Amino acid sequence: MTTPDITPPVVTQLQAVPTDISATISWLTNEPATSQVEWSTTPPPALPAIIGVQWEPTLVKAALGSDGWPITWADDGDLYTAYGNGQGFDSLGPRLSLGFAKVQGFPPNLVGVNIRSASGERDMKSYGMLMVDGILYMWAINTNAGSSVLAWSLDHAVNWTWAPWIFSEFGIPCFLNFGQNYQGARDNFIYTFSPDIPSAFNETNTAILMRALRGLITDRTAYEFFAGRDVVGNPIWSRDVLQRLPVLIFPGGVNRMDVSYIAPFGRYVMTMRSVARAGGQNQFSLWEAPEPWGPWTQFFLVGGRAWDVDPGESSHIPTKWVGADGSFYLVFSGTDAFMVRRGVFLR
Repeated sequence: MTTPDITPPVVTQLQAVPTDISATISWLTNEPATSQVEWSTTPPPALPAIIGVQWEPTLVKAALGSDGWPITWADDGDLYTAYGNGQGFDSLGPRLSLGFAKVQGFPPNLVGVNIRSASGERDMKSYGMLMVDGILYMWAINTNAGSSVLAWSLDHAVNWTWAPWIFSEFGIPCFLNFGQNYQGARDNFIYTFSPDIPSAFNETNTAILMRALRGLITDRTAYEFFAGRDVVGNPIWSRDVLQRLPVLIFPGGVNRMDVSYIAPFGRYVMTMRSVARAGGQNQFSLWEAPEPWGPWTQFFLVGGRAWDVDPGESSHIPTKWVGADGSFYLVFSGTDAFMVRRGVFLR
C-alpha cells in the first residue's frame, strides 16, 4: 500500500502584480501540487496597535471656571489653546466666551498665560486648534446658529482673520494634530473631523472626515470629503459635501472629539465625549486607527459619570506631551477647568 504524502510542498517566489481591475498571482512549488487562491474585495481588518490605557491618579488643575481647551504644539515650542465661558489663567481678567492662552512647560510644572485679542474674542467657542507653517488655525463654533467657521492668526493668537464662509453642515469640527508646527505629517493635507450634525451640543451617530491642501486651508473650494473606500481599501475623496460618508459610526455617542497622531506607535488616537443631551450616550471614549480614515477601533469606554474624575465636555492629547514609551497627558475640561492627567497606552 502506498503511503500518502502529507508533507506540504514548499512555496517560493510568491508575488502579486496588480492592475486597475485585476491582479496576477504566481508562485513556485518544489513538487507537483494542486493549489488554490482565496481572495476578497474587502481588505482584512487591521489589528489595533493600542488595546487599552492605564491612568495615573495624579491631576494637574488650573484655570478654574473655564472649559474647551483645544490645543496645538506651535513653532515656538509652546502649546496654544482656547478657552470658553471663563477667565482662563488670569483670575482677575474678564470672563470671555472665547479667549486664548499659551501653556509653557511640562506636567506637572506648567505656566498658563492668557493672550488678549480684540479680533478673536467673539461670542463663540472653539474645539479645534492647529498650527501649520507658523500659522495658527482655529475652528470656531456658532453656539446659536449651529455652524462652524475657520479663523487664523499670523502672530500667535493676537490678531485673527475670519473666513467669509461657514460650514452649515458641521457644528463642532476639530483638526488632526501631528508634531510641532505640523512636523511629521503623513502628507501635504490638513485633516478635519466633525460629528455629522450642525449642532455643537447634540450627539449623533456618525463622524465625517474632510481635508484640504496645507496651503489652501482658507479656501472653501479646496475641501474634499471622505466618500468611502475603493475595492482595495483606499479612501475615495469628493469635492461634493453631499457625497460624504461616515468615517466612524458610534450610535448616539459622536459629539466633542479631537484627534492626535501618536508618533511612537504610528497610530491615530481620537478622544470622544457625549453627554446624552439628545437622548444618546453619556460616555467618554478613546479610539485608535492606522490611518485618519480608519478603521477606527474603540479601546477605552466609560460612562460619563463612571470615570473616577469628571471628564468634562471635551478632551485633547497634546503631541508635545507624548513619550516614546506610549505615555501621554490628557488635557480635559473636568469641573470646568484646565485639567491634565497622565496615561500610558497599552499594546
